[in-house]
Amino acid sequence: MADQRDHPAVQRVIEAAARKGVTLDITIFTESTHTAEEAAAAVGAELGQIVKSLVFVATLDDGRVEPIVCLVSGANRVDLARLAAVASEPDIRRATAREANELTGFVIGGIPPIGHARPLRVIMDPDLGRYTTVWAAAGLPTAVFPVPPASLRILSNAMVAPITEERRRADLEADRAALAGGGIATGGSAPQNAGA
Repeated sequence: MADQRDHPAVQRVIEAAARKGVTLDITIFTESTHTAEEAAAAVGAELGQIVKSLVFVATLDDGRVEPIVCLVSGANRVDLARLAAVASEPDIRRATAREANELTGFVIGGIPPIGHARPLRVIMDPDLGRYTTVWAAAGLPTAVFPVPPASLRILSNAMVAPITEERRRADLEADRAALAGGGIATGGSAPQNAGA
């Protein structure tokens, strides 16, 4: 089997980072890291350290759509009202799998924060900044890379803004208890699955 680091999707991510002077350390897994939970288990990280690259579309006045990629901590969910306010786009929705692929050039579960088929607006969850290192998809559902949050922001040219749902105290305490017990909690509701 060929080394997946040579896959065109992974190479686009590597080349996008190289254009900004960054060399990525890509890790390839035999098992999928399609969901944030799978990625966290694979790399031995907290759920919050996983970067979900979620694609949303804003419908413009002329009927065209503008894609917006949200880089979200694996433990969080995007709040559409907050995203609409931050993006100044009142008509915004989650992209379909087909739209996400067409707009970014990557399949869901492997959508990276960089290397997209065209320039995209990127908004980053400030919760990612709580960690020294976060893990993002590298173009395939089995490929990830570690990156400091500040470098992620620069690489993706992201605006950092509060775009996620408020989490209740009980959910946060449940997460802490689950982590202490070795399990991974989802904060009271299933996280949006888009992988790392």
